[in-house]
Amino acid sequence: MCYDVSFSSSIESIHDYFPGIVHDDQITINYDAAVHIIGHAFGNHAIIYRSQEDGKEHLRLMEWGCIPFYEKDIPTYTKGFRRNMLNARSERVLQDQKSYWYKIRNRRCLIPVSGIYEHRAIPKWKNKVPYYVKLKDQKMFFLPGLYSVTDDINKETGEVTKRWSYTLITRPANSIMKLIHNDGDNKWRMPLFLPFEMAKEWISQDLTPERYQKILNFEMPSESLDYWPVFTVRTTKPHPEGKRKDELYAWPNLPALEEMQPE
Repeated sequence: MCYDVSFSSSIESIHDYFPGIVHDDQITINYDAAVHIIGHAFGNHAIIYRSQEDGKEHLRLMEWGCIPFYEKDIPTYTKGFRRNMLNARSERVLQDQKSYWYKIRNRRCLIPVSGIYEHRAIPKWKNKVPYYVKLKDQKMFFLPGLYSVTDDINKETGEVTKRWSYTLITRPANSIMKLIHNDGDNKWRMPLFLPFEMAKEWISQDLTPERYQKILNFEMPSESLDYWPVFTVRTTKPHPEGKRKDELYAWPNLPALEEMQPE
C-alpha cells in the first residue's frame, strides 16, 4: 500500500495542468515538510476534484484518510478505524458493491504529488530501505483517489463543519514495484499511476462504467518510472549528508534490485 508521498512542486504550477481551476481554500504549503507527507498523520493536502454543483475543476484541502459520509461519532472512528481508509484497492471500487469505495465511486479526485516512497526488505537487514518513485520527466503528476464529505456536528453547540477527506487508490504492482514493495501484509501493491490525459479523464463528468474499469485496470510500465534509494524517511534523524529526504542515498552494500526476485 502507499502511506508516504512527496509534494515539492508549487501550488501555482497546478494551473499549468488545469487552467482555470477554482480554489475553494487559501492554500499555503510548507514545502520543507511536504517533501515527505505521512498518511498516518491524517493531514491536509491540496486535492483536485470536479464540483457536482458547477461542474468545474476545484482545488481544496482534504484530510488523507476517508471518514465515511454517514459517520456520526467521528472522534471514535478516527481513533480506531481511519488508518484502514488511507488506501482503496482498485479491485474493490466497482467490483465490491458492499464496500465503502463502491458507495463513493462517483466522488473521484486527483492527488498532486512529486513522487511516492515505498520500502524494500533486504534479506538479513534489520530495517527496510526506502525508495523514492516518480514518473519520468515530470515534476508533478496526479494519483487517482476518492473523497468523502462528512458532517462533523459539535455536540455542545450543534454547529456543523464539513470534513473533506480522501483515499488514494492502489493496484497490483508492476515488475519494478514488485521488487521494491516486496514485504508485509500488502506487499506487491503500488499506487495507480496514470498518464496525465488519463488522470484528467478520471475526474471527467462523462466517465462510462466501461472506461472507469479500464482506468482502474491500467498498469504503468516499469520503464516509465524513475526510482532510487533514499535515507530513512520515517525518522527525525537528519540526513547524514544534509540532503532532502527525496534525494539519492547510497546505502553501503545495497543489493541491486535486479538481484532480488519476487517469491
